[in-house]
Amino acid sequence: MTPAATPTVITGVRAISIPVENQDAALRFYVDTIGFTVRRDDPTPGGGRWIELAPGRTDDPVVTLEIAAADIVRGAIGIRFTADDAQAAHAALTAAGVDTDDILRWPGVPAMFAFRDPDGNAFSVTETA
Repeated sequence: MTPAATPTVITGVRAISIPVENQDAALRFYVDTIGFTVRRDDPTPGGGRWIELAPGRTDDPVVTLEIAAADIVRGAIGIRFTADDAQAAHAALTAAGVDTDDILRWPGVPAMFAFRDPDGNAFSVTETA
């Protein structure tokens, strides 16, 4: 006999947080270099900021830039952004000086590549077309 399913109480993904050393520098990178849109940049109690960025369509989860705690390790954080054309996205990011890897092309798998932000956080872009 299988146990009764637990009712779903989580209904979606609102935001994905990226740990950054300096919010101003990170904001410049994500907006000026890779083209995200600022949805919110509001002060928080204690002198911090709540920054939300939209990577694409309005129905995508937002990305937040949060000051990293001293014990946060940078590296792959498992966010796969999407692009209609991986080759064009790769060319644009590389031309903008973003640290990118080569495009991976495997049979039956969408084209993809990895990139890193100035804080050392690693992401990937996967083609949707």
